[in-house]
Amino acid sequence: MRDLLPPEVAVAVAAAADWTGALLPSERACLGERAVASRRRDFTAGRVCARRALAGLGLPATPVPAAPDRAPVWPPGVVGAITHTRDYCAAAAARATEIRAVGLDAERHRDLTPGVRRKVCLPEEEADLVRLPAGVAWPTVLFSAKETVYKVWHPLVGTWLDFADARVALDPDAGTFTARIAPARLAAAPVTDPPPSIAGRFAVDTELVRTAAVLVPR
Repeated sequence: MRDLLPPEVAVAVAAAADWTGALLPSERACLGERAVASRRRDFTAGRVCARRALAGLGLPATPVPAAPDRAPVWPPGVVGAITHTRDYCAAAAARATEIRAVGLDAERHRDLTPGVRRKVCLPEEEADLVRLPAGVAWPTVLFSAKETVYKVWHPLVGTWLDFADARVALDPDAGTFTARIAPARLAAAPVTDPPPSIAGRFAVDTELVRTAAVLVPR
């Protein structure tokens, strides 16, 4: 993820030991007694990476618990995001004075099922995808970009975004994407300045699709 984000953002990617690392008490309390092994593993790696990203900002090892909707709760003055997929986890954090919001996402590089693709891709996006170069699971890149867009949007606005609420255009040559938020979603936002568009970057290799985006303070 380091290659997709500006230097103001501290990034940590999980090493093998991080998946079974130590949680701080308030983080451990968010899991509950009934959390399955895979949930514990993902959550642990995410929090270990989150605290390492905070350390990259010169901050102490502050807990990063979870809100009721499972979103990470960053310490005051910090924005950040966490992503995990099979065998990959990363976290990013930045000072709120330098970065307004940050999002990132990682997915395995494989095709979406037809049902998921229908939920994710707007008709206009499907028309764009057929014109892109072969050899990349572009609907998965689109899916990942929308996940990143949501992680930027939600901490700022406090509402959900459906897949249909963001119209994403991919630029395969530049490795960038631009998401335009649906006018109806902007009009319904409970804040005065919801971001009408969010731009980010993506990278694809044989195993992973990675996306990331930031908004800077105005």
